[in-house]
Amino acid sequence: MDNRRKVSNPLALAVLAFLLMEPMHPYELGRRLQETDKDRSFKYNRGSLYMVVKQLAKAGFIVERETVRDTERPERTLYALTDEGRHELYDWLRELVAMPAEEYPNFGAALSLLSVLNPTEAVDLLRRRTAALEARTLEIREGVRAATDGGVAWVFLVEEEYRLAVLEAELRFVTRLIESLQQPDYITTWHTVFGSQHDSD
Repeated sequence: MDNRRKVSNPLALAVLAFLLMEPMHPYELGRRLQETDKDRSFKYNRGSLYMVVKQLAKAGFIVERETVRDTERPERTLYALTDEGRHELYDWLRELVAMPAEEYPNFGAALSLLSVLNPTEAVDLLRRRTAALEARTLEIREGVRAATDGGVAWVFLVEEEYRLAVLEAELRFVTRLIESLQQPDYITTWHTVFGSQHDSD
């Protein structure tokens, strides 16, 4: 994440975006994240959400507007977006949309060390991954279809379409990788390089 950002947690971007609509307290922000399924795109829990809100307030991006009291719930502080926060939201979002960033997914790290595994075991594990990817792909397709049938505009589902495209691309990649790992020349090479170490494990 860009070190220029006073608050670099991506969850902060979601908080700024929701506060663009109206002032809210952290509890309401969390509820909106869940209601709109944005919690699938932003990793958070109650503690991390409150921490990000405090960081944004300290940075001057949001400010306390008022404290709401009622008889059923503890008092809650409403936060509003500042002009500086509005600028940060648009500047950060434009950067993320326009500029590809180097990311370090766990699967990529595992692939860089895949040759350590016995080819047979690697194939078995990747087949299990394929099944999981297919199940997740089906789940997203059904969710998008239900939302579309319910009248949700496509632009509010674009992150799910992106997630689906990434999963489908990974499925194709894993399928080709399984085929490559089963080739006799790779198996022979693996046994030459790693076979003895694996046998002694």
